[in-house]
Amino acid sequence: MALLALLLVSILAACQPEDKAAGPPDLSGFDPERFEREKAACERRGGWVARGGLAGTHVCFEKTRDAGKACREADDCEGLCLARSRSCAPIRPLFGCHEILAENGMPVTLCID
Repeated sequence: MALLALLLVSILAACQPEDKAAGPPDLSGFDPERFEREKAACERRGGWVARGGLAGTHVCFEKTRDAGKACREADDCEGLCLARSRSCAPIRPLFGCHEILAENGMPVTLCID
């Protein structure tokens, strides 16, 4: 019976609310100007920042120099080699699921979130 009481007390103790006196979160690594610097660097490279992926985070999208060029394998392109058209993708990153040609020229499905 004493063991059961000890177990019950232990379970109830685990259900107590957290100590709110722990203080504010540590923001020492937070850089409020980082986004603007990264956006400016993206734009200097000819890209643009927009939301992308399932999380909707900000991403630097860039046009590829070889967009639309014929390809037979992954190494033929700056970005992805699209299997259906056998041409280089127009932008990177290319979110979603796409049939691409791998390094060996075989088609594979690649999903990028």
